[in-house]
Amino acid sequence: MTLRVAFDLEESDLKHFRLIMSQARQALELRSPESIVAAARAMLDELNPDTAPGFILERMQKLELLIAMISDTDWRLPHKETKGILNALAYFSEPEDLIPDQIPCLGFLDDAIMIELVVRELRHEIDAYQDFCDFRARIFAEDASAKTVTRERWLTERRAALQARMRQRRKKARVREKLLRLLD
Repeated sequence: MTLRVAFDLEESDLKHFRLIMSQARQALELRSPESIVAAARAMLDELNPDTAPGFILERMQKLELLIAMISDTDWRLPHKETKGILNALAYFSEPEDLIPDQIPCLGFLDDAIMIELVVRELRHEIDAYQDFCDFRARIFAEDASAKTVTRERWLTERRAALQARMRQRRKKARVREKLLRLLD
């Protein structure tokens, strides 16, 4: 048996979470990027997948993805985007949060909410990284000898695919225009 619990966060609730995130970001200035990532990883390590609720595990996978994005040497995010992700991870690197993580079932609820807020904020970066990971997996599947897949190679292929789509759409539009002229 499962029980679905849903709730809405009002603007005042979200404001509270933003304030907490802002405080965590201020603390970020005193920490190295490596220590922030290490602390976020340590929080993930605390989580027992056998006892943690599914909704928590789903969100923690998103946190793992954020950590992977800035740790992936093939991806190499520019400094501005890396800082944005580190800002997001800052909350998870703080040892104390709203609900102590040791409380069974609910201890990671505040973390799950914060992850949802962060994922919404970084959705474009996450989508691009997932696209890159899919591309890398496809390249490795096609060429077992491939040692690495760079962001530049991904960008080159994406650019070529987008330009090919652009040309195809232009061609379809021309055909459509010709047909319309014939029908007039």
